[in-house]
Amino acid sequence: MERTCYINDLTIKDINKNVVLIGWVAKKRNLGSLIFIDIRDVSGTIQIVIRKNIPIPIIHNEYIIQVFGVVSKKKQPETQIEIVANKINIINSSEVTPFVVDDNANILEEIKLKYRYLDLRKPSSKKYIITRAKITKIIRNFLDKNHFLEIETPILTKSTPEGARDFLCPSRLHNGKFYALPQSPQIYKQLLMIAGFDRYYQIAKCFRDEDLRADRQPEFTQIDIETSFLTENKLLEIIEKLVAEIFKKVINFKIKLPLKKISYENAVNTYGSDKPDTRFDIKIKNISKFLKIFPNKIQNNDSIKCIIIDNFADKITNEENKFIQLQAKKFFLNEFLLFKVNKNKIENINEEHNYLNQELQQNDELKIKNNDLIIMTYGKNKNVCFGLGSLRTYFANKLNLIKKNTYDILWVNDFPLFEKNRNNEITSCHHPFTRPKDEDLQFLKTDILKIKAIAFDLVINGNEVGGGSLRIYDKDMQYKIFEILSLKKEEIENKFGFFIEALKYGTPPHGGIALGLERLTMILTNTNNIRNVIAFPKNLSGICTMSNSPSKISDQQLKELGIKINNTN
Repeated sequence: MERTCYINDLTIKDINKNVVLIGWVAKKRNLGSLIFIDIRDVSGTIQIVIRKNIPIPIIHNEYIIQVFGVVSKKKQPETQIEIVANKINIINSSEVTPFVVDDNANILEEIKLKYRYLDLRKPSSKKYIITRAKITKIIRNFLDKNHFLEIETPILTKSTPEGARDFLCPSRLHNGKFYALPQSPQIYKQLLMIAGFDRYYQIAKCFRDEDLRADRQPEFTQIDIETSFLTENKLLEIIEKLVAEIFKKVINFKIKLPLKKISYENAVNTYGSDKPDTRFDIKIKNISKFLKIFPNKIQNNDSIKCIIIDNFADKITNEENKFIQLQAKKFFLNEFLLFKVNKNKIENINEEHNYLNQELQQNDELKIKNNDLIIMTYGKNKNVCFGLGSLRTYFANKLNLIKKNTYDILWVNDFPLFEKNRNNEITSCHHPFTRPKDEDLQFLKTDILKIKAIAFDLVINGNEVGGGSLRIYDKDMQYKIFEILSLKKEEIENKFGFFIEALKYGTPPHGGIALGLERLTMILTNTNNIRNVIAFPKNLSGICTMSNSPSKISDQQLKELGIKINNTN
């Protein structure tokens, strides 16, 4: 089966050219003297014109046909072309599909995923996958020109604690032992730096067994990069140029470099997020020092903060008020207090905290205006900021404060090295291989929560697209960090012994970053669903409804893997 070109290779310059095309039938219209058939291939769609005197077989949607014809100018619009057929062959027929393969068809997602190979025939679906492929090609070309080597790392590896649950593979040859699928190639790419490969990259498959959502899948792909002998600024400069080239070549958008930087502390306290969207001007205001008469429920070191929504006091509904209070519970806050500015006087909407009205009224820093809505809360600073940050984003979307086709790209840096989780345990803010700032090492013996990391996240439109850091390259420091994280000596030796051993042999200063390929593709294709940019994704339950996986395996297979079978249901 031969064709002379793809559909989108043809232009108005090819008028009167004889061509052979192959594609799927997307649509058929019989007007008696003329028959029109739209066919599509991987590149695009074109109209085929068949005159009455041309014999054609019976054709239905999704048949694959070979068209012999001549490129002709369309009457309307004249800038487009069509193919006047003189012969058509059927290459293969098709049964009636479970849904119409068309961008305008309203299809349940579960059905789309079950018949994903049909859904991928749609032009919009193909665009996501083609754009993803284009991005990876740009990345490879850029990094190759900048002396990076593409090196693969193992998929069957050792289970190490990296923030999520591992997917495990039992070993047939070593009964009772398991490989883990990598959550990231973190340790391996650091070992490559120890091995002397100055600049490494990989379009790496990663696996994390965690709860799924619109931008998360159990298996995903990251643009994994590691370098030696570079300062933080030099590493970020390379990444900025890479991202700028991707945006320019994919959507013809020019990014102004260098990118702005926001400290973690500033991001959280001003925007209520460690991945702030600064395209709209709602900022968190600290009013703790002004509200000395606040209730006794305020504890030491608690914060009192607010956001102001312009000209919304008379528009808020009871339903929205209930939603706002539900958000308080989500962020472990007692409540959100709502005040409205009415004829330049402040009134509490629920009339429970009227004693604060005058106090707010006298706060000139708030710069309130008539009909403004003030949303206030109190509690632990991080909870307060993140709670207000979620409402900040909610109102920005509700009030259309974000301009379409705009891109807010920035770095968040100066992250804390450690943080406390909900169980009051010390954990790494990024991961345990992140280098602390030299000037903060004094806090190792006094207050470890004051130590800042040489770490940085790339944020685009409020989405964390990448995260990286400079790494620890001193074995004693690495061991000390593991101990702070409450890893016992036996645990360190068991999980990281080979890595600590490697650090003894002339480890270079190094650092790197991992960019999420799916999230980057989502932004560049303007979708909020990660499943759109993966050829064969899982649903929100982690199931591939097309192949029905995960699935049970036979008792015989389990025996071969050395896994004991429990027959007591």
